[in-house]
Amino acid sequence: MIAALVVLFHVLGFTSSIHAVMSTRTSQGAIAWAVSLNTFPYLAVPAYWVFGRSKFQGYVVARRTKDEQTDRIEREVIETVAPYRAREADGLEAVSAAEGLAGMPTLGGNAVELLIDGDATFKSILKGVDEAKEYILVQFYIVHDDGLGRALKDHLIAKAKEGLRVYFLYDEIGSHSLPNSYKQELRDAGVEVNEFNTRKGKRNRFQLNFRNHRKIVVTDGHVAWIGGHNVGDEYLGKDPKFGHWRDTHVRIEGPAVLKAQISFVEDWFWATDTLPKLSWAAQPDPDGNDARVLIIPTGPADDLETCNLMFVHAINSAKKRIWIASPYFVPEQSVIVALQLAGLRGVDVRILIPDEPDHLAVYLAAYSYFDDAGQTGAKFYRYQDGFLHEKAMLIDDEVATIGTANFDNRSFRLNFEITAAIADPTFVTKVEHMFQDDFARSRLMQQGEYDQKPWYFRLGVRIARLTAPIQ
Repeated sequence: MIAALVVLFHVLGFTSSIHAVMSTRTSQGAIAWAVSLNTFPYLAVPAYWVFGRSKFQGYVVARRTKDEQTDRIEREVIETVAPYRAREADGLEAVSAAEGLAGMPTLGGNAVELLIDGDATFKSILKGVDEAKEYILVQFYIVHDDGLGRALKDHLIAKAKEGLRVYFLYDEIGSHSLPNSYKQELRDAGVEVNEFNTRKGKRNRFQLNFRNHRKIVVTDGHVAWIGGHNVGDEYLGKDPKFGHWRDTHVRIEGPAVLKAQISFVEDWFWATDTLPKLSWAAQPDPDGNDARVLIIPTGPADDLETCNLMFVHAINSAKKRIWIASPYFVPEQSVIVALQLAGLRGVDVRILIPDEPDHLAVYLAAYSYFDDAGQTGAKFYRYQDGFLHEKAMLIDDEVATIGTANFDNRSFRLNFEITAAIADPTFVTKVEHMFQDDFARSRLMQQGEYDQKPWYFRLGVRIARLTAPIQ
């Protein structure tokens, strides 16, 4: 019996290694899986079939099915927003390729508001929920049943009782601790509640490695909120361990919101096999603002590695500066090369990361990237006034991005993410000031800092770098 199991595992390891070589997106990952599957199949085989997939095939199939039902809607949306398409102008180079990734042009006629930290973000979101007239779309990676979570629930219940259509979508892994009683209260009030279940379907039952990391709120198809905050008291700075929680959201009003709505609809269809009835009429900001906005959803069901390509293109387009804030900085080699080339071009490259992150491996791995990128002038700042969780980027004086994607393999390949790229002088200036305030609360890492660490620390850094593809 034991001998048969040994043979079975080695056969499964061999066949799984063939699958890994044929399907894993990077050569490093393919080699790592192939070696481990043939050397330690007893552990590697279960791990590979739970964590080894880099393409969300179930979602791909669902998207194809959905396309038959919503192609007409999406074509109509593109026609509807045509009058607001941003003309070719200075400042759009950083997002020109991203338009192809988004499947939607950069659109003018938008108002944008920078929301710094949790109080400002959720004050704006809850006010927007209260002002909604027809429907509300809510999607978060993490929702907690605490003070903030219950406040959101109460506002949604109140609007549902007014007769509005309310749709609530959460990630099954990120919100695993959300109690059934919380969801049932919403359902009893008429809110449609569903989880984004990556294990849906027979082929996906062991699929645990994908996450829907998007944070989106849309009201009436005209206003959207996108950014780094989840729903929980810690995002208001009430966590005794981290204290001040440094995060950023953006409020968008105008035609660009329709792309965020399309992203929500695709995720909702995966979760429910239904399409909510929504408004697809593009309306410009009523106050006449004309910010140019491109909404870019990215994820493991895309044909291309859209998230990685988006960031590499942005870095390569920078002429003056590229400032990046991310809680997790464990990027692809292509990103490091782009940052090195930017430094050689004389671009002001600054990377803002936490000084005390919530993941030790990420903290250690960042030292190795500092050593690589720092050789050509990149400066690394470690935020010290609490925990840095924002995902923001500033490209020259032209474009700023606010979104959900981190600079790590999980966001590049395994998570569903969404990013708003905004070309608006006033907004870009506000983001610049935000970064400057953050840099003032940070310490600048010094050349040689890594070399001065004890040998066991440097060994930990190298081990963490090896595990970067699975962080």
